[in-house]
Amino acid sequence: MTVLAYLIPISLIIGGIGLMAFIWTIDSEQYDDPKGNASRILKPDYDDHPKK
Repeated sequence: MTVLAYLIPISLIIGGIGLMAFIWTIDSEQYDDPKGNASRILKPDYDDHPKK
């Protein structure tokens, strides 16, 4: 039972870190253009093998 005293706060801290990371990705506009990204590969000028 004493293990729960450790596991519950640890899980809440890890969950809070995950939530903060998710909010950060939303604030940094990483999900702005999902439709454009999906259709970009279908364009004829899409370069499958970029120059190195």
